[in-house]
Amino acid sequence: MALLDQDRLFPVEDKPRQIARALYETVADLPIISPHGHCDPQWFAENERFPNPSELFVTPDHYVFRMLVSQGVSMDDLGVPRADGSVGEADPRKIWRIFAEHFHLFRGTPSSLWLNHSFEHVFGLDIPFNTDTADAYYDHIEAKLAEDAFRPRALFESFGIECLATTEGALDDLKWHAQIRDSDWNGRVITTYRPDAVVDPEFEGFAENVEKFGALTGEDTATWSGYLNAHRLRRAFFKEHGATASDHGHATARTESLSRQDAEALFQKAIAGKCSKEEADAFRGQMLTEMARMSLDDGLTLQIHAGSVRNHSSKVLASHGRDKGFDIPSRTDYVHALRPLLSEVGMERDLNIILFTLDETVYGRELAPLAGAYPALRLGPPWWFFDSYEGIMRFREQTTETAGFYNTAGFNDDTRAFCSIPARHDVSRRSDCAYLATLVATGRLGESDAFEVAHDLTYRLAKEAYRL
Repeated sequence: MALLDQDRLFPVEDKPRQIARALYETVADLPIISPHGHCDPQWFAENERFPNPSELFVTPDHYVFRMLVSQGVSMDDLGVPRADGSVGEADPRKIWRIFAEHFHLFRGTPSSLWLNHSFEHVFGLDIPFNTDTADAYYDHIEAKLAEDAFRPRALFESFGIECLATTEGALDDLKWHAQIRDSDWNGRVITTYRPDAVVDPEFEGFAENVEKFGALTGEDTATWSGYLNAHRLRRAFFKEHGATASDHGHATARTESLSRQDAEALFQKAIAGKCSKEEADAFRGQMLTEMARMSLDDGLTLQIHAGSVRNHSSKVLASHGRDKGFDIPSRTDYVHALRPLLSEVGMERDLNIILFTLDETVYGRELAPLAGAYPALRLGPPWWFFDSYEGIMRFREQTTETAGFYNTAGFNDDTRAFCSIPARHDVSRRSDCAYLATLVATGRLGESDAFEVAHDLTYRLAKEAYRL
């Protein structure tokens, strides 16, 4: 028996369901463009087998372990690495059994769809996953992982991935990307420039990071001009390793357009560790504008991921480090926050700025009207907590009337869980086809136009937005 309904996520009414099926058939097998995510490039550089089912599905995926933690399961029992690199439970089969015991927690969530899609379509499993089948699942997946067909490069190809972008910090040596580039493999795995550690005065070790930044680039990063030149050099280095975008994860969407004198004075306070919270936010905002100016020169797409209160649990941050499922959405202003940047570069037709939000209340009120006016802006897809059927439908319903489809950037999966990539793209394709089918059935979109839009949302818009 199949784990998934073949008509999942399609409308329940017969007419739009038939239209959705027909649309989906034309996009289901299109190549996957994955222009933003957090997969490990080392997987593809070394092409070693994945260690075991738990390290493939549980320990790297904060969507999975945060749900179990919310029900009282400890990160140590799930083998999630601590901040010092040590682990609690080291037996992957024990971790897997805990996962199976709590799998019912994912009922009705997008994680359930992603996991069952991976179990069925990647590993060929067709019985429900639970405590009774946990060991059989583990043994089956473990046996598959030993096959060459389940090594990272082979899975990349079987998934139909045309391009996959990873995300590396500004200080990264990109050795894994260099190894991929110099290998005889033709898979396209590219990097993305993520400078948070040398842009955010509140990032741990900021001053030391900026000093390393200077040593790495040969620039005097104790000066404003040398610091900016260091960014230009690193961006160029990342472009040599395939980068077509930069990415900026800021607590707010604040931008600034300070005079050179004021910007330099603020920078000096930042590297001296003397910024107030307000000044740190202002510096991050100034750097978004500086990055946009650099994008005009080097062509990198600028991604702004705003609105997350990161590492909400100080205890988890101390014990297990960053990015462990405790980043929480927050109210975010875009209209006033982006105005300084948009006053500078918003009318530039050759600039691509992609906006993401974790505050769904701004879709219709702020983001869609902004993207529907400024040539430089595109709306990124529903992100993180809203990467789901419901999130995608809310996004389309609230943004299409003002921004249309062509001021959006297609889909990206933003994942650390490699096997979820085809599942996430499948959910996006089905959800978009369901939305388009409803427009056709209610006379708001011609059927031939719907087929063209479905293709664009699945494939073309992401390629254009990220210059791929």
